[in-house]
Amino acid sequence: MTPRNLLLSTAAATAMVFAGFAGAPALADEPAAANIVRLATDLPAPLARQEVQTVKVDLETIELVGQLDDGTSYRYWTFDGKVPGPFLRVAVGDTVQVNLKNAGDSWAMHNIDLHAVTGEHGGGSVTMAAPGEEAGFTFKALKPGIYVYHCAVPMAAQHIANGMYGMILVEPEGGLPEVDREFYVMQGEIYTEEDHGTRGELTESYDKLLDEDPEYYVFNGAANALTGDAALRAKVGETVRIYFGVGGPNKTSSFHVIGEIFDKVYQLGDLTSAPLENVQTISVPPGGAAAVDIKLEVSGDYVLVDHALSRVARGLVGTLSVEGEEQPDVIRAGF
Repeated sequence: MTPRNLLLSTAAATAMVFAGFAGAPALADEPAAANIVRLATDLPAPLARQEVQTVKVDLETIELVGQLDDGTSYRYWTFDGKVPGPFLRVAVGDTVQVNLKNAGDSWAMHNIDLHAVTGEHGGGSVTMAAPGEEAGFTFKALKPGIYVYHCAVPMAAQHIANGMYGMILVEPEGGLPEVDREFYVMQGEIYTEEDHGTRGELTESYDKLLDEDPEYYVFNGAANALTGDAALRAKVGETVRIYFGVGGPNKTSSFHVIGEIFDKVYQLGDLTSAPLENVQTISVPPGGAAAVDIKLEVSGDYVLVDHALSRVARGLVGTLSVEGEEQPDVIRAGF
């Protein structure tokens, strides 16, 4: 598979890309690696309430060897054993109690900095937990929006690059406009000493991290994670919402769905301004988030990418598979 072929956007080229990434099967003597990918469907439903509440959030920081690519594993640092961490959902005005436990077999100290928090270090200074310890704090969700959270123990970029990021949605009063399906997608980078495609358990590279030179780009934790059985799935006629965030720690994403136009964009996680309409690609910085609504009018497989398209070759690709009858009035071969 040549780099040029990886940039083609037709359905046939997409199938070729996925086939090219299938890779060789894992070697029999390789130790089993955990599935650290958080499915895009793994998020709580919209809040069906008007009154504010006290919400309890329990998180555990877990370090484990997970599958990064076919035949390739990596020691991830995670919230609750998956990348990204759990999608947290509260309402504006809620009181949120966060308890963070660091697993006893962790190598490092961890904490949590939530961008939804108004206060010093976003909660990071009061949730520092050594292996086997736990810590907590309480905050008031003052402002609606879609926010990133992450570990902020120095060097914070190292903890984030190893998988310690997630999102928290603070719903505005009255909630968000209803859609048929919601999805949770986050982009990240992984910096390894070994070259991209090396088999076996890879090791982190501090130098490449400082140079901002990742070997892998990932959606939801692993190369090509949101494809195949883990693809996003919907039907013609439905409207879907993708909550999209960038853990980073370094690279801005130009998020794009090949063959679709975003009907509404909640830019920079802003849920109270009027959304942008009819947008092709959005820019989301590291530590930033957005939401996009898409009315699905044509069946097919739509490819999620960062439109810095060379990153597809390093694992950054997903699929939105849409079922339904063909729509020749919208698109068809020939004339």
